[in-house]
Formats: sequence, structure tokens, C-alpha cells
Amino acid sequence: MKEKSYDELDFTDDFLFCKIMMENEDLCIEMAEMITGRQIKTLVCSEDQKPIRLTRNGKGVRFDVYFEDDENVIYDIEMQAAKKKDLPKRTRYYQGMIDLNILTRGDTYKLLRESYIIFICTFDEFGKGRHKYSFENICLEDAGIKLEDGSHKIFLCAAGTMDDCSEKMKDFLDYIAGGTSSGVLSDRLREEVEKSKANEKWRLDYMTLEEKYREKYDEGKEEGREEGREEGKTDLLVSQVCKKLRKGKSIPQIADELEEDEIRIQVICQTAEKFAPDYDEEKVLEAVQAVVA
Repeated sequence: MKEKSYDELDFTDDFLFCKIMMENEDLCIEMAEMITGRQIKTLVCSEDQKPIRLTRNGKGVRFDVYFEDDENVIYDIEMQAAKKKDLPKRTRYYQGMIDLNILTRGDTYKLLRESYIIFICTFDEFGKGRHKYSFENICLEDAGIKLEDGSHKIFLCAAGTMDDCSEKMKDFLDYIAGGTSSGVLSDRLREEVEKSKANEKWRLDYMTLEEKYREKYDEGKEEGREEGREEGKTDLLVSQVCKKLRKGKSIPQIADELEEDEIRIQVICQTAEKFAPDYDEEKVLEAVQAVVA
């Protein structure tokens, strides 16, 4: 996909979404109140692109817009402009990371706080025509019983078709969908996007970020090329070993003639034994790859 220039960005792009929300506390409060129905006095902690990694080698998470209110309720708002298959499971993972980030060893579960994970989608994630899908844990045998564990997941869907939300939310979602809505909130967001085009610091931040992405992409391509080269070497080596096995050569002889480590040759030869005397190269290669994977 072609990278967007800074002037092409809009509110549904992560970069501007995070910048605008975190530079405007009133917008964070207004949006959280509109989506959750809660009343929020002040924000006591807010971060854009908040990273959490709990173990050195573990998978981390980087939240789009993360903040807490004066009642210690946590909000994570994510902009999702591209449909992905794993969004519901991603909310589960995000919830776990939030909870584990709160508790330290020896803490009681009472310290777990109420939290809202909110995805603002340009599409209809569940295909039922709703603009808003809210989820809490309930008893399957008796829907009147809630688990009341304090966790909430909400999906806003700009592609909804039902008459199921307030005029304010409809105005906001129409704007997200790229429509020509003209309400107080959508006009404000449109104004903030226009103002961002003159923000030279944000422009530089975006250019720097894009350069880092390109570097990582190039590194990934180089790693892929290196992996490809190694795979090619393995393919060739297995083919050569099979040819020599058909001639009745021993492991030391093959290692010596191919100038390869004898242990590596031994692994290939032992794996190839089940395919004697033809030593079908494709089957041997597949078996070798399974052994070393």
C-alpha cells in the first residue's frame, strides 16, 4: 500500500487520531462520555501510543489513546480503518494486558479497575447494521446475571444502518465514514484536522515515524532474503546428499566431499534412510525441514 503523505492524513489515520485526541483533553472527555454514557470530570493520566510489555520476550501492546479519569476508570480508544479478523480477540488481549499492568505481585484482585476498550471502526464489524455493539460478561443460563468484573468492550461502527444511536453519535460516525455531516462534533474534528496541517512539529514527527517504518521494513526484507538464501542452501545440500547416497557413499565420505560438517550430514542421511533406495529429494527435503523446524 502506498504511504500517505502528511497532507493526505485524516482523523481515521492512527497518527492524527492519537495526536488530536491527546492534545485536546476536552475531546477525550466528550468522546468517552458520548460512547460510554459516563460523566467524566477530569482526566488524571493520558498517553498516546502507550506501550505495555510485561516480559522481555513477550508480545507487547501499543494502545492508540489510553487515559484514566478522576474515578480511576481506564479507557483505551482504538481507531480501526481496516477490517481484520481478530478484533474481538484483540480486545481480550488488551484487557489482559491492562489488568496485568495494574497488579503487582501480592496485590489483591480488588485493585483491578473498571475499564473500557473501545474500537471505532469505519466498517460494520459484526454485520448486523448497528452503529454500536456493547459487550459485558453475562451468564448464558440467565442473561439477567452479570459477572460484574468491571470490563467493557464497545465497537462503534460507522457503516451501521440502523436508527440506533443519538444524533451526536450519528454525526460523528458519518464523519468517520467520510460523509459530509455537519454537526458540532464533526465540525470540531474537521477543524482540528485542518489545523494539524500547519503544525510543523507534527509533520516532522510523522516524517520521522515513516522513516523508522521504512527502515524496519527494509530490515525485514533483508532478513527474508537471508532466510531465502539459507533455505536455498538447504535445498541444494539435500539434493547433493541424496545423489551421493544413491551411489552408496558413507556419511564421512559425503561430509568430506561436500566440505560440510559431519553432524549436519548425519542428520540428513539418517532422515533420508526411510526413503532408500530411491531417496526422493522432495520427500527427503520435507522430512529434513520437519526435523530442523
